[in-house]
Amino acid sequence: MLKSSQSAEHPLDSQGIWCQILRHPAPERPALFLDRDGAIVEDRDYLRRVDDIVVIPRAAEVIAAANEQSVPVIMVTNQSGIGRGYYGWTEFKSVQDAIVALLAAEGARIDAVYACPHHPQAAGLLAHPDHPARKPNPGMLLQAASALALDLKSSWLVGDKADDIEAAKRAGIAGALQVATGHGKAERQRAGRLASPIFEVRFGQSIADAMMLPILTARHGE
Repeated sequence: MLKSSQSAEHPLDSQGIWCQILRHPAPERPALFLDRDGAIVEDRDYLRRVDDIVVIPRAAEVIAAANEQSVPVIMVTNQSGIGRGYYGWTEFKSVQDAIVALLAAEGARIDAVYACPHHPQAAGLLAHPDHPARKPNPGMLLQAASALALDLKSSWLVGDKADDIEAAKRAGIAGALQVATGHGKAERQRAGRLASPIFEVRFGQSIADAMMLPILTARHGE
């Protein structure tokens, strides 16, 4: 087990998961879970430099729409680049702070960020064959639901990889939008096979298509 480092600089739990709550929403609300690389920003293969950030068009608009609906927006991202030693939490924080600031400049607010550095090929304590927080496992979604008292059954996720969609399904949420950005085009068939009578899988070109998800078209109150 890793030492907990719950600080403003590196809010890591005892498992080494980044658990950053930026705002506590009202309880019992459905959340919009968002993958980061390939869904909110362009996938740069181990994004580690602020200068390489490119926000996907209309991502801020979707997030702002969720904010207006009082729907918590939770970022859940695998970050095996940390476990593999390509960059550290300091670089991750710089990139993450810049993404949050770019979105905020367009009136969009992220409520919480969860990031998992574990990977089978990671080094040292971050090496794990199948860590429960690493997507397709649902650990980050379940952790956010517990910390923020979210209504998982009415929540949705947007992601590009089938692993994102599987994590959503295993967390017991209503459904997921699989987007063609990032790795989405190559992963579409595998993601589609995850649909079931109690888990809806939708397909879109980008996060812009999340504007039509039930979680953003229903009224959730203040």
